[in-house]
Amino acid sequence: MTHAPKQIRLNAFNMNCVGHIHHGMWKHPRDNSVDYHKPAYWTDLAQLLERGLFDAVFLADIVGVYDVLGGGIDVTAREAVQLPVNDPSYVVPLMAQVTRHLGFGVTANLTYEHPYLFARRFATLDHLTDGRVGWNIVTGYLDSAARAVGLKQQFDHDDRYDRGDDFLDAFYKLLEGSWEDGAVLADRARGVYADPNRIHRVWHEGPYYKVDGVYNLTAPSPQRTPVLYQAGASQRGNRFAARHAECVFTGGPDRPTLARIVNNIRNLAVEAGRRPDDIKVFSGLTVVTDRSATAAREKYEDYKRYASPEGALAHMVSGMGVDLEQFGMDEEITDKKLEEMVPNRLRRVGEARGGRFPEGTTRRKLLASRGFGAQQGAIVGSPSQVAEEIARLVEETGVDGFNLTRSVAPESYRDFIDLVIPELQERGLYKTSYEDGTLREKLFGAGQARLPDHHYAARYRTWK
Repeated sequence: MTHAPKQIRLNAFNMNCVGHIHHGMWKHPRDNSVDYHKPAYWTDLAQLLERGLFDAVFLADIVGVYDVLGGGIDVTAREAVQLPVNDPSYVVPLMAQVTRHLGFGVTANLTYEHPYLFARRFATLDHLTDGRVGWNIVTGYLDSAARAVGLKQQFDHDDRYDRGDDFLDAFYKLLEGSWEDGAVLADRARGVYADPNRIHRVWHEGPYYKVDGVYNLTAPSPQRTPVLYQAGASQRGNRFAARHAECVFTGGPDRPTLARIVNNIRNLAVEAGRRPDDIKVFSGLTVVTDRSATAAREKYEDYKRYASPEGALAHMVSGMGVDLEQFGMDEEITDKKLEEMVPNRLRRVGEARGGRFPEGTTRRKLLASRGFGAQQGAIVGSPSQVAEEIARLVEETGVDGFNLTRSVAPESYRDFIDLVIPELQERGLYKTSYEDGTLREKLFGAGQARLPDHHYAARYRTWK
């Protein structure tokens, strides 16, 4: 008995800024990311992605600045390393207006939010997109963000996730437990818009957040709670994802490691009372392709001429909290030295962010390894070669899909849509049309617009 191959899910990984992942690409003459602050940049991108049948555009965000390398922002500002960066949520209504199916995963840092107003903001976005919005839950990793709001530094890694659990308890109470289905009557004849008996007070008093006897300000949106994305990779982050997330963005240094991470996430979901397939797992992906392998390699070499390895290093070290310019170019960087420079480094920023360097690592070697302006490499090849490599990635790791990173924008997306997607479709690995419905229904099936009854949030549907 043969089974149809698993169809790949695909997000366009982007950010409301010039330089996102592959730093320096804004200098390429065909790149248009310097127009990120113009409405047409986003509406044109949305229409392009919908033509490619992308599930969503996944909008990353930070609320701090990469100011660790060299003790300042010289490299960050010069190379536009996620600076400047605009709020991702405001471009969503622009893109929703010119599309019908494309979803929107919006990153927002809960550490600096309050659940009450935050719930209203995302319910509003869900209304304005007809149920196509998701929230990428992050807890932050930059000390610069903490200092900007009056803190000395980030809260400890695990403490941030404890805060996240408490935040989401309040968030679920507001969106799932306040307004009943059918509370909105809009009865002109009787002069009754909403039935007050079907709108319930919300009380939450947790270790970090309080919501004191208020009602959710926003009537139920198509999905009630947005699709929940999460991108932590530590074991604490994975436990958080197992309770809350519907889509997890993760990665690994090699395929066996990534496969173990995927399997661990699914096992933790089962332990949390969910099903293994309740979570769609995405990995990062960069592709440089052209009509032949030779042309793709030439395009890749052309792109690399504009890359900024130094920008990539500035990006990386801010997550670590360690200024690697304190090391000579050929001085070995060891974990012992790093721990002496920043005590409890791994515990504070998290083992996934902190990482460990292989023996013999130097600053010169780190810069050389970032020749494409990022730690992340690329699949380079003809459309058939790229499609085959993607198919193997899915088969060997168990991921459900990919966050496709832009390098030269929007060319890298357009090349993938025009050249690779037809190859994936021919193999039965990618959809040929959209299904109707909300973002959650598109990801998990018709009739599943709301979080399922076995999701942790369902316990707060007190009116049922």
